[in-house]
Amino acid sequence: MMELRPYQQKAIDMLYDWFRENKAGNPVLCMPGGSGKSVIIAELVRGALKSWPKTRVLMLVHSKELIAQNADKLRKLWPCAPLGIYSASIGKRQLGRPITYAGIGSVAKRVKHIGHIDLCIIDEAHSVSVSESGIYRKLLSDLTAINPAMRVVGFTASPYRLGQGMITDGDSAIFSDILEPVTILDLVNDGYLAPLRSKVTSHRLDTNGIHKRQGEYMASEVEERFNTSDHNSAVVDEIMRIATDRKHWLIFCSGVAHSEAVAECFRASGIAAESLDASHSKTERERKLAEFESGRIKALCNVGILSTGYDLPALDCIAFLRPTMSPGLYLQMAVRGMRIVEGKKDKDCLVLDFVGNVSRHGPVTDITPPKKGGKGGGDAPVKTCPDCSEIVAAAAKECPACGHLFPGVEKQPPRLHNDDIMGIEPQEMACTGWKWSVQKSSKSGIDMLVCKHYGALSDPSITEYFCIMHPGYPGRVAFRALMDLASHAGIADSDKMLSLSLDTLAGAMNGANPPSKVRYKKEGKFFKVISRSW
Repeated sequence: MMELRPYQQKAIDMLYDWFRENKAGNPVLCMPGGSGKSVIIAELVRGALKSWPKTRVLMLVHSKELIAQNADKLRKLWPCAPLGIYSASIGKRQLGRPITYAGIGSVAKRVKHIGHIDLCIIDEAHSVSVSESGIYRKLLSDLTAINPAMRVVGFTASPYRLGQGMITDGDSAIFSDILEPVTILDLVNDGYLAPLRSKVTSHRLDTNGIHKRQGEYMASEVEERFNTSDHNSAVVDEIMRIATDRKHWLIFCSGVAHSEAVAECFRASGIAAESLDASHSKTERERKLAEFESGRIKALCNVGILSTGYDLPALDCIAFLRPTMSPGLYLQMAVRGMRIVEGKKDKDCLVLDFVGNVSRHGPVTDITPPKKGGKGGGDAPVKTCPDCSEIVAAAAKECPACGHLFPGVEKQPPRLHNDDIMGIEPQEMACTGWKWSVQKSSKSGIDMLVCKHYGALSDPSITEYFCIMHPGYPGRVAFRALMDLASHAGIADSDKMLSLSLDTLAGAMNGANPPSKVRYKKEGKFFKVISRSW
Protein backbone atom coordinates (compact mmCIF):
# COMPACT_ATOMS: atom_id res chain seq x y z
CA MET A 1 0.00 0.00 0.00
CA MET A 2 1.16 3.53 -0.79
CA GLU A 3 2.33 5.67 2.11
CA LEU A 4 1.21 9.28 2.08
CA ARG A 5 3.74 12.06 2.43
CA PRO A 6 3.27 14.28 5.52
CA TYR A 7 1.76 17.18 3.57
CA GLN A 8 -0.60 14.80 1.73
CA GLN A 9 -1.93 13.48 5.04
CA LYS A 10 -2.19 17.09 6.22
CA ALA A 11 -4.36 17.85 3.19
CA ILE A 12 -6.74 15.00 4.08
CA ASP A 13 -6.86 16.12 7.72
CA MET A 14 -7.61 19.71 6.71
CA LEU A 15 -10.50 18.53 4.54
CA TYR A 16 -12.07 16.48 7.33
CA ASP A 17 -11.58 19.34 9.81
CA TRP A 18 -13.24 21.72 7.36
CA PHE A 19 -16.26 19.46 6.87
CA ARG A 20 -16.65 19.09 10.65
CA GLU A 21 -16.72 22.88 11.03
CA ASN A 22 -18.87 23.64 7.97
CA LYS A 23 -22.24 22.00 7.49
CA ALA A 24 -22.64 23.58 4.06
CA GLY A 25 -20.39 24.72 1.26
CA ASN A 26 -17.68 23.20 -0.92
CA PRO A 27 -13.92 23.48 -0.28
CA VAL A 28 -11.01 23.54 -2.72
CA LEU A 29 -7.62 22.06 -1.94
CA CYS A 30 -4.91 24.21 -3.50
CA MET A 31 -2.09 21.75 -4.24
CA PRO A 32 0.96 22.65 -6.35
CA GLY A 33 1.60 20.70 -9.53
CA GLY A 34 3.75 17.69 -8.72
CA SER A 35 2.49 17.42 -5.13
CA GLY A 36 0.55 14.24 -5.88
CA LYS A 37 -3.05 15.40 -6.12
CA SER A 38 -4.06 12.02 -7.52
CA VAL A 39 -2.74 10.30 -4.38
CA ILE A 40 -4.72 12.65 -2.13
CA ILE A 41 -7.84 12.10 -4.23
CA ALA A 42 -7.33 8.33 -3.96
CA GLU A 43 -6.97 8.47 -0.17
CA LEU A 44 -10.01 10.73 0.14
CA VAL A 45 -12.07 8.24 -1.90
CA ARG A 46 -10.75 5.21 -0.01
CA GLY A 47 -11.35 6.86 3.36
CA ALA A 48 -14.89 7.90 2.44
CA LEU A 49 -15.94 4.36 1.48
CA LYS A 50 -14.11 2.84 4.44
CA SER A 51 -15.95 5.10 6.91
CA TRP A 52 -19.27 5.14 5.05
CA PRO A 53 -19.50 1.99 2.87
CA LYS A 54 -22.63 3.14 1.02
CA THR A 55 -20.97 6.33 -0.21
CA ARG A 56 -21.11 6.92 -3.95
CA VAL A 57 -18.27 8.99 -5.40
CA LEU A 58 -17.92 10.74 -8.76
CA MET A 59 -14.52 12.16 -9.78
CA LEU A 60 -14.66 14.58 -12.72
CA VAL A 61 -11.89 16.02 -14.86
CA HIS A 62 -11.61 17.32 -18.43
CA SER A 63 -8.76 15.19 -19.83
CA LYS A 64 -8.32 11.47 -20.38
CA GLU A 65 -4.70 11.65 -19.16
CA LEU A 66 -5.82 12.89 -15.75
CA ILE A 67 -8.56 10.26 -15.58
CA ALA A 68 -5.94 7.56 -16.23
CA GLN A 69 -3.45 9.04 -13.74
CA ASN A 70 -6.05 9.35 -11.00
CA ALA A 71 -7.37 5.83 -11.62
CA ASP A 72 -3.83 4.41 -11.55
CA LYS A 73 -3.09 6.01 -8.18
CA LEU A 74 -6.39 4.73 -6.72
CA ARG A 75 -5.59 1.17 -7.81
CA LYS A 76 -2.09 1.40 -6.30
CA LEU A 77 -3.46 2.69 -3.02
CA TRP A 78 -6.50 0.40 -3.05
CA PRO A 79 -6.07 -2.52 -5.52
CA CYS A 80 -9.61 -3.87 -5.07
CA ALA A 81 -11.36 -0.49 -5.30
CA PRO A 82 -14.87 -0.78 -6.83
CA LEU A 83 -13.92 1.64 -9.60
CA GLY A 84 -15.59 2.31 -12.90
CA ILE A 85 -14.28 4.61 -15.64
CA TYR A 86 -16.54 6.54 -17.97
CA SER A 87 -14.63 8.25 -20.77
CA ALA A 88 -15.26 8.11 -24.50
CA SER A 89 -11.61 9.00 -25.15
CA ILE A 90 -10.38 6.07 -23.08
CA GLY A 91 -13.02 3.77 -24.53
CA LYS A 92 -14.71 2.77 -21.26
CA ARG A 93 -18.32 3.38 -20.22
CA GLN A 94 -18.64 1.89 -16.74
CA LEU A 95 -21.42 3.30 -14.58
CA GLY A 96 -23.22 1.91 -11.55
CA ARG A 97 -20.18 1.21 -9.35
CA PRO A 98 -19.59 2.96 -6.00
CA ILE A 99 -16.70 4.95 -7.52
CA THR A 100 -16.76 6.52 -10.97
CA TYR A 101 -13.87 8.40 -12.54
CA ALA A 102 -15.24 10.26 -15.54
CA GLY A 103 -14.55 12.83 -18.22
CA ILE A 104 -16.90 15.78 -17.87
CA GLY A 105 -17.64 15.80 -21.60
CA SER A 106 -18.63 12.13 -21.53
CA VAL A 107 -21.07 12.26 -18.59
CA ALA A 108 -22.41 15.80 -18.81
CA LYS A 109 -25.76 14.60 -20.22
CA ARG A 110 -25.99 11.27 -18.39
CA VAL A 111 -27.28 12.39 -15.01
CA LYS A 112 -30.07 9.81 -14.96
CA HIS A 113 -27.55 7.03 -15.50
CA ILE A 114 -25.20 8.40 -12.83
CA GLY A 115 -27.94 8.78 -10.23
CA HIS A 116 -27.29 9.44 -6.55
CA ILE A 117 -23.84 10.86 -5.70
CA ASP A 118 -22.67 11.71 -2.17
CA LEU A 119 -19.23 13.11 -2.94
CA CYS A 120 -18.25 14.79 -6.19
CA ILE A 121 -14.53 15.47 -6.66
CA ILE A 122 -13.39 17.85 -9.39
CA ASP A 123 -9.75 17.75 -10.44
CA GLU A 124 -8.49 20.96 -12.10
CA ALA A 125 -11.31 22.80 -10.33
CA HIS A 126 -10.34 26.11 -11.93
CA SER A 127 -12.08 24.74 -15.04
CA VAL A 128 -15.46 25.22 -13.34
CA SER A 129 -17.03 28.38 -14.72
CA VAL A 130 -18.76 30.94 -12.54
CA SER A 131 -21.59 30.79 -15.08
CA GLU A 132 -24.41 28.54 -13.96
CA SER A 133 -24.88 27.46 -17.59
CA GLY A 134 -21.36 26.00 -17.81
CA ILE A 135 -20.93 22.27 -18.42
CA TYR A 136 -19.71 21.52 -14.89
CA ARG A 137 -22.29 23.76 -13.24
CA LYS A 138 -25.18 22.22 -15.15
CA LEU A 139 -24.14 18.69 -14.17
CA LEU A 140 -23.61 19.66 -10.52
CA SER A 141 -27.02 21.31 -10.45
CA ASP A 142 -28.69 18.18 -11.85
CA LEU A 143 -26.82 15.93 -9.39
CA THR A 144 -27.78 18.17 -6.47
CA ALA A 145 -31.42 17.89 -7.54
CA ILE A 146 -31.10 14.11 -7.03
CA ASN A 147 -29.17 14.43 -3.74
CA PRO A 148 -29.39 17.89 -2.12
CA ALA A 149 -26.82 16.76 0.50
CA MET A 150 -24.08 16.09 -2.09
CA ARG A 151 -20.77 17.76 -1.27
CA VAL A 152 -18.18 18.91 -3.78
CA VAL A 153 -14.41 18.97 -3.27
CA GLY A 154 -12.17 20.73 -5.76
CA PHE A 155 -8.46 20.21 -6.44
CA THR A 156 -6.31 22.73 -8.29
CA ALA A 157 -2.87 24.29 -8.35
CA SER A 158 -4.30 27.63 -9.49
CA PRO A 159 -7.58 28.58 -7.73
CA TYR A 160 -8.40 31.52 -9.97
CA ARG A 161 -9.87 32.35 -13.40
CA LEU A 162 -9.49 35.26 -15.80
CA GLY A 163 -12.41 37.63 -15.36
CA GLN A 164 -13.52 36.07 -12.07
CA GLY A 165 -10.56 36.33 -9.73
CA MET A 166 -10.45 33.59 -7.09
CA ILE A 167 -12.80 30.70 -7.87
CA THR A 168 -14.52 31.40 -4.55
CA ASP A 169 -15.40 34.95 -5.65
CA GLY A 170 -18.93 35.87 -6.66
CA ASP A 171 -22.40 35.03 -5.40
CA SER A 172 -22.77 32.16 -7.88
CA ALA A 173 -19.37 30.54 -7.18
CA ILE A 174 -19.69 26.81 -6.48
CA PHE A 175 -16.65 26.77 -4.17
CA SER A 176 -16.75 28.52 -0.81
CA ASP A 177 -13.30 28.11 0.70
CA ILE A 178 -9.66 27.45 -0.28
CA LEU A 179 -7.38 25.21 1.79
CA GLU A 180 -3.63 25.34 1.21
CA PRO A 181 -1.72 22.63 3.10
CA VAL A 182 1.59 23.17 1.28
CA THR A 183 3.26 25.63 -1.11
CA ILE A 184 5.63 25.24 -4.06
CA LEU A 185 8.48 26.67 -2.00
CA ASP A 186 7.78 24.16 0.80
CA LEU A 187 8.00 21.28 -1.67
CA VAL A 188 11.20 22.58 -3.26
CA ASN A 189 12.83 23.14 0.15
CA ASP A 190 11.81 19.63 1.28
CA GLY A 191 13.14 18.01 -1.89
CA TYR A 192 9.78 16.93 -3.34
CA LEU A 193 10.01 19.28 -6.34
CA ALA A 194 12.90 20.44 -8.49
CA PRO A 195 13.52 24.20 -8.74
CA LEU A 196 13.16 26.14 -11.96
CA ARG A 197 15.76 28.46 -13.45
CA SER A 198 14.67 31.28 -15.73
CA LYS A 199 16.97 32.95 -18.24
CA VAL A 200 16.37 36.09 -20.23
CA THR A 201 16.56 35.39 -23.94
CA SER A 202 18.34 37.58 -26.46
CA HIS A 203 15.56 37.11 -29.01
CA ARG A 204 12.19 38.41 -27.90
CA LEU A 205 8.73 37.80 -29.31
CA ASP A 206 7.00 41.13 -28.75
CA THR A 207 3.29 41.15 -27.85
CA ASN A 208 2.92 44.92 -28.24
CA GLY A 209 -0.26 45.72 -30.15
CA ILE A 210 -1.68 42.18 -30.13
CA HIS A 211 -5.37 42.35 -29.26
CA LYS A 212 -6.99 40.42 -26.44
CA ARG A 213 -10.37 38.73 -26.23
CA GLN A 214 -11.94 37.88 -22.87
CA GLY A 215 -8.68 38.77 -21.21
CA GLU A 216 -6.39 36.56 -23.32
CA TYR A 217 -4.21 37.26 -26.34
CA MET A 218 -5.96 36.46 -29.61
CA ALA A 219 -4.36 33.24 -30.83
CA SER A 220 -4.66 34.09 -34.52
CA GLU A 221 -2.82 37.39 -34.12
CA VAL A 222 -0.13 35.82 -31.92
CA GLU A 223 0.57 33.06 -34.41
CA GLU A 224 0.56 35.41 -37.37
CA ARG A 225 3.16 37.61 -35.70
CA PHE A 226 5.40 34.93 -34.21
CA ASN A 227 5.37 32.25 -36.92
CA THR A 228 7.97 33.67 -39.29
CA SER A 229 11.16 32.09 -40.56
CA ASP A 230 13.27 34.82 -38.93
CA HIS A 231 11.64 34.39 -35.51
CA ASN A 232 11.70 30.59 -35.67
CA SER A 233 15.36 30.43 -36.70
CA ALA A 234 16.40 32.87 -33.97
CA VAL A 235 14.44 31.00 -31.29
CA VAL A 236 15.78 27.59 -32.33
CA ASP A 237 19.37 28.86 -32.51
CA GLU A 238 19.12 30.33 -29.00
CA ILE A 239 17.56 27.22 -27.46
CA MET A 240 20.28 25.09 -29.03
CA ARG A 241 22.98 27.40 -27.68
CA ILE A 242 21.68 27.81 -24.12
CA ALA A 243 20.19 24.35 -23.55
CA THR A 244 22.77 22.29 -25.35
CA ASP A 245 23.48 20.09 -22.29
CA ARG A 246 19.78 19.59 -21.52
CA LYS A 247 18.13 16.37 -22.71
CA HIS A 248 14.36 17.00 -22.95
CA TRP A 249 13.11 20.28 -24.44
CA LEU A 250 9.37 21.01 -24.22
CA ILE A 251 8.34 23.94 -26.43
CA PHE A 252 4.98 25.70 -25.88
CA CYS A 253 3.96 27.22 -29.21
CA SER A 254 1.24 29.65 -30.24
CA GLY A 255 -0.62 27.54 -32.78
CA VAL A 256 -0.55 24.36 -34.84
CA ALA A 257 1.25 25.91 -37.82
CA HIS A 258 3.70 27.59 -35.46
CA SER A 259 4.42 24.33 -33.66
CA GLU A 260 5.01 22.45 -36.91
CA ALA A 261 7.25 25.21 -38.29
CA VAL A 262 9.40 25.37 -35.15
CA ALA A 263 9.77 21.57 -35.14
CA GLU A 264 10.83 21.65 -38.79
CA CYS A 265 13.36 24.37 -37.98
CA PHE A 266 14.84 22.18 -35.24
CA ARG A 267 15.13 19.26 -37.66
CA ALA A 268 16.82 21.47 -40.25
CA SER A 269 19.39 22.31 -37.58
CA GLY A 270 20.07 18.65 -36.83
CA ILE A 271 17.89 18.29 -33.71
CA ALA A 272 15.37 15.42 -33.52
CA ALA A 273 12.04 17.17 -33.06
CA GLU A 274 8.31 16.60 -33.48
CA SER A 275 5.12 18.66 -33.25
CA LEU A 276 2.11 17.54 -31.25
CA ASP A 277 -1.42 18.93 -31.15
CA ALA A 278 -5.01 17.81 -30.61
CA SER A 279 -5.42 16.72 -34.24
CA HIS A 280 -3.03 13.79 -33.84
CA SER A 281 -4.45 10.31 -33.35
CA LYS A 282 -4.05 8.47 -30.06
CA THR A 283 -1.50 6.13 -31.63
CA GLU A 284 0.57 8.95 -33.10
CA ARG A 285 0.40 10.93 -29.89
CA GLU A 286 1.55 7.99 -27.78
CA ARG A 287 4.39 7.27 -30.21
CA LYS A 288 5.70 10.83 -30.12
CA LEU A 289 5.47 11.05 -26.33
CA ALA A 290 7.26 7.70 -25.95
CA GLU A 291 10.05 8.84 -28.28
CA PHE A 292 10.36 12.15 -26.43
CA GLU A 293 10.52 10.43 -23.05
CA SER A 294 13.08 7.89 -24.28
CA GLY A 295 15.29 10.63 -25.69
CA ARG A 296 14.92 9.72 -29.37
CA ILE A 297 13.17 13.06 -29.78
CA LYS A 298 14.95 15.95 -28.06
CA ALA A 299 12.55 18.82 -28.79
CA LEU A 300 8.79 18.34 -28.57
CA CYS A 301 6.79 21.31 -29.82
CA ASN A 302 3.16 21.37 -28.74
CA VAL A 303 0.15 23.60 -28.66
CA GLY A 304 -2.57 23.38 -26.03
CA ILE A 305 -2.26 19.73 -24.93
CA LEU A 306 0.74 19.28 -22.60
CA SER A 307 0.20 22.23 -20.28
CA THR A 308 -1.99 20.24 -17.87
CA GLY A 309 -1.46 16.77 -16.44
CA TYR A 310 1.65 15.88 -18.44
CA ASP A 311 4.24 14.30 -16.15
CA LEU A 312 7.82 13.70 -17.31
CA PRO A 313 10.23 13.96 -14.35
CA ALA A 314 13.25 14.03 -16.71
CA LEU A 315 12.00 17.22 -18.38
CA ASP A 316 14.84 19.74 -17.96
CA CYS A 317 14.10 22.58 -20.40
CA ILE A 318 10.90 24.49 -21.16
CA ALA A 319 10.57 27.27 -23.74
CA PHE A 320 7.67 29.71 -23.79
CA LEU A 321 6.80 30.76 -27.34
CA ARG A 322 3.20 31.31 -26.30
CA PRO A 323 2.30 34.44 -24.33
CA THR A 324 -0.62 34.28 -21.92
CA MET A 325 -2.49 36.70 -19.69
CA SER A 326 -3.68 33.76 -17.59
CA PRO A 327 -1.58 33.23 -14.44
CA GLY A 328 -3.11 29.76 -14.15
CA LEU A 329 -1.96 28.69 -17.60
CA TYR A 330 1.49 30.19 -16.99
CA LEU A 331 1.78 28.24 -13.74
CA GLN A 332 0.56 25.01 -15.34
CA MET A 333 3.13 25.28 -18.13
CA ALA A 334 6.01 26.16 -15.81
CA VAL A 335 5.49 23.38 -13.25
CA ARG A 336 5.77 20.69 -15.94
CA GLY A 337 9.51 20.89 -15.26
CA MET A 338 9.44 20.57 -11.48
CA ARG A 339 9.20 16.78 -11.13
CA ILE A 340 12.14 15.03 -9.48
CA VAL A 341 14.30 12.40 -11.17
CA GLU A 342 17.85 11.15 -10.77
CA GLY A 343 20.26 12.50 -13.36
CA LYS A 344 18.38 15.73 -14.01
CA LYS A 345 21.09 18.36 -14.49
CA ASP A 346 21.67 20.12 -11.15
CA LYS A 347 18.21 18.82 -10.18
CA ASP A 348 16.51 21.79 -11.91
CA CYS A 349 14.64 22.74 -15.08
CA LEU A 350 15.65 25.65 -17.30
CA VAL A 351 12.85 27.96 -18.48
CA LEU A 352 13.53 30.09 -21.55
CA ASP A 353 10.88 32.78 -21.76
CA PHE A 354 10.79 34.41 -25.19
CA VAL A 355 7.39 36.07 -24.62
CA GLY A 356 7.61 37.75 -21.19
CA ASN A 357 5.37 35.41 -19.21
CA VAL A 358 7.67 35.46 -16.15
CA SER A 359 7.84 39.24 -15.99
CA ARG A 360 4.11 39.43 -16.68
CA HIS A 361 3.05 37.12 -13.82
CA GLY A 362 6.02 36.98 -11.46
CA PRO A 363 7.70 33.98 -9.82
CA VAL A 364 5.73 30.73 -9.58
CA THR A 365 6.07 30.92 -5.78
CA ASP A 366 4.18 34.22 -5.60
CA ILE A 367 1.73 34.60 -8.48
CA THR A 368 -0.83 37.37 -8.14
CA PRO A 369 -4.35 36.05 -8.93
CA PRO A 370 -6.31 37.89 -11.62
CA LYS A 371 -8.76 40.51 -10.47
CA LYS A 372 -12.51 40.36 -10.88
CA GLY A 373 -13.67 41.47 -14.32
CA GLY A 374 -14.60 45.13 -14.36
CA LYS A 375 -13.66 45.67 -10.69
CA GLY A 376 -9.89 45.71 -10.83
CA GLY A 377 -7.43 48.57 -10.84
CA GLY A 378 -5.26 49.81 -13.65
CA ASP A 379 -3.42 46.51 -14.04
CA ALA A 380 -6.53 44.34 -14.48
CA PRO A 381 -6.28 42.39 -17.76
CA VAL A 382 -10.03 42.52 -18.39
CA LYS A 383 -13.02 44.84 -18.05
CA THR A 384 -16.78 44.52 -18.39
CA CYS A 385 -18.83 46.11 -21.14
CA PRO A 386 -21.39 48.49 -19.52
CA ASP A 387 -23.97 47.68 -22.21
CA CYS A 388 -23.94 43.87 -22.40
CA SER A 389 -21.68 42.76 -19.48
CA GLU A 390 -19.27 40.99 -21.86
CA ILE A 391 -15.82 40.39 -20.30
CA VAL A 392 -13.30 41.90 -22.70
CA ALA A 393 -9.60 42.77 -22.73
CA ALA A 394 -8.64 45.82 -20.69
CA ALA A 395 -7.10 47.32 -23.84
CA ALA A 396 -10.18 46.71 -26.04
CA LYS A 397 -11.52 49.76 -27.88
CA GLU A 398 -14.72 48.03 -28.95
CA CYS A 399 -16.84 45.31 -27.34
CA PRO A 400 -16.77 42.27 -29.68
CA ALA A 401 -20.29 41.29 -28.55
CA CYS A 402 -22.31 44.48 -28.88
CA GLY A 403 -20.02 47.06 -30.48
CA HIS A 404 -19.84 49.42 -27.48
CA LEU A 405 -16.91 51.83 -27.90
CA PHE A 406 -14.51 52.20 -24.98
CA PRO A 407 -12.42 55.33 -24.42
CA GLY A 408 -8.70 55.10 -23.72
CA VAL A 409 -5.42 53.98 -25.22
CA GLU A 410 -4.11 50.45 -25.44
CA LYS A 411 -1.85 49.54 -22.52
CA GLN A 412 1.77 48.71 -23.33
CA PRO A 413 2.97 45.22 -22.28
CA PRO A 414 5.70 44.91 -19.66
CA ARG A 415 9.30 44.89 -20.85
CA LEU A 416 11.37 41.76 -20.47
CA HIS A 417 14.09 41.94 -17.84
CA ASN A 418 16.12 39.59 -15.67
CA ASP A 419 13.51 37.51 -13.90
CA ASP A 420 13.71 34.93 -11.15
CA ILE A 421 10.96 32.41 -11.97
CA MET A 422 11.30 30.74 -8.55
CA GLY A 423 11.41 33.98 -6.58
CA ILE A 424 14.23 32.55 -4.45
CA GLU A 425 17.26 34.77 -4.91
CA PRO A 426 17.16 36.41 -1.45
CA GLN A 427 19.70 38.31 0.55
CA GLU A 428 20.50 37.39 4.14
CA MET A 429 20.55 39.64 7.22
CA ALA A 430 21.69 38.83 10.75
CA CYS A 431 18.65 39.82 12.81
CA THR A 432 19.33 41.74 16.05
CA GLY A 433 15.67 42.11 17.03
CA TRP A 434 12.13 42.81 15.88
CA LYS A 435 9.26 45.16 16.69
CA TRP A 436 5.57 44.28 16.32
CA SER A 437 2.79 46.88 16.07
CA VAL A 438 -0.73 47.42 14.75
CA GLN A 439 -1.24 49.53 11.65
CA LYS A 440 -4.25 50.39 9.48
CA SER A 441 -4.03 49.43 5.82
CA SER A 442 -4.07 52.50 3.57
CA LYS A 443 -5.95 50.53 0.90
CA SER A 444 -8.63 48.62 2.82
CA GLY A 445 -8.75 50.55 6.10
CA ILE A 446 -8.49 47.23 7.97
CA ASP A 447 -6.09 46.91 10.91
CA MET A 448 -3.14 44.55 10.42
CA LEU A 449 -0.06 43.36 12.29
CA VAL A 450 3.28 44.80 11.21
CA CYS A 451 6.67 43.31 12.05
CA LYS A 452 9.98 45.13 11.53
CA HIS A 453 13.18 43.06 11.59
CA TYR A 454 16.35 44.93 12.53
CA GLY A 455 19.99 44.12 11.73
CA ALA A 456 23.18 46.15 11.78
CA LEU A 457 23.07 49.92 11.36
CA SER A 458 23.97 49.53 7.69
CA ASP A 459 21.14 47.02 7.08
CA PRO A 460 17.62 48.02 6.00
CA SER A 461 14.76 47.30 8.39
CA ILE A 462 12.74 44.47 6.84
CA THR A 463 9.02 45.15 7.25
CA GLU A 464 6.42 42.41 6.99
CA TYR A 465 2.63 42.77 7.00
CA PHE A 466 0.11 40.24 8.37
CA CYS A 467 -3.44 41.10 7.22
CA ILE A 468 -5.07 38.55 9.56
CA MET A 469 -8.27 40.61 9.91
CA HIS A 470 -8.85 40.61 6.16
CA PRO A 471 -11.91 38.50 5.29
CA GLY A 472 -11.61 35.28 3.31
CA TYR A 473 -8.60 33.55 1.88
CA PRO A 474 -5.95 36.32 2.33
CA GLY A 475 -6.77 36.58 6.04
CA ARG A 476 -6.56 32.83 6.59
CA VAL A 477 -3.21 32.60 4.78
CA ALA A 478 -1.82 35.48 6.87
CA PHE A 479 -3.04 33.94 10.12
CA ARG A 480 -1.52 30.54 9.31
CA ALA A 481 1.78 32.29 8.59
CA LEU A 482 1.55 34.13 11.90
CA MET A 483 0.85 30.95 13.89
CA ASP A 484 3.79 29.18 12.24
CA LEU A 485 6.03 32.15 13.05
CA ALA A 486 4.78 32.26 16.66
CA SER A 487 5.49 28.56 17.13
CA HIS A 488 9.09 28.98 15.94
CA ALA A 489 9.46 32.05 18.17
CA GLY A 490 8.65 29.97 21.25
CA ILE A 491 4.98 30.72 21.87
CA ALA A 492 3.64 27.38 23.08
CA ASP A 493 -0.10 28.04 22.66
CA SER A 494 0.01 29.53 19.17
CA ASP A 495 -3.30 27.82 18.29
CA LYS A 496 -5.07 30.02 20.87
CA MET A 497 -3.96 33.22 19.17
CA LEU A 498 -7.14 33.36 17.10
CA SER A 499 -9.08 34.68 20.11
CA LEU A 500 -6.61 37.49 20.95
CA SER A 501 -6.88 41.13 19.91
CA LEU A 502 -4.28 42.61 17.55
CA ASP A 503 -2.72 44.68 20.34
CA THR A 504 -2.41 41.58 22.53
CA LEU A 505 -0.92 39.62 19.63
CA ALA A 506 1.63 42.38 18.99
CA GLY A 507 2.60 42.36 22.67
CA ALA A 508 2.96 38.57 22.70
CA MET A 509 5.17 38.60 19.62
CA ASN A 510 7.33 41.42 21.02
CA GLY A 511 8.01 39.16 24.00
CA ALA A 512 8.87 36.15 21.85
CA ASN A 513 12.25 35.14 20.42
CA PRO A 514 13.13 36.90 17.13
CA PRO A 515 14.98 34.93 14.45
CA SER A 516 18.78 35.09 14.30
CA LYS A 517 18.78 35.38 10.49
CA VAL A 518 16.28 36.62 7.92
CA ARG A 519 16.46 35.89 4.19
CA TYR A 520 14.55 38.40 2.10
CA LYS A 521 13.93 39.82 -1.36
CA LYS A 522 13.29 43.39 -2.44
CA GLU A 523 10.07 43.63 -4.44
CA GLY A 524 9.54 47.18 -5.65
CA LYS A 525 9.31 49.44 -2.62
CA PHE A 526 8.74 46.55 -0.24
CA PHE A 527 10.57 43.54 1.16
CA LYS A 528 9.39 39.94 1.10
CA VAL A 529 10.69 37.60 3.82
CA ILE A 530 11.62 34.27 2.25
CA SER A 531 12.74 32.36 5.36
CA ARG A 532 13.98 32.77 8.91
CA SER A 533 16.26 30.78 11.17
CA TRP A 534 16.59 30.75 14.94
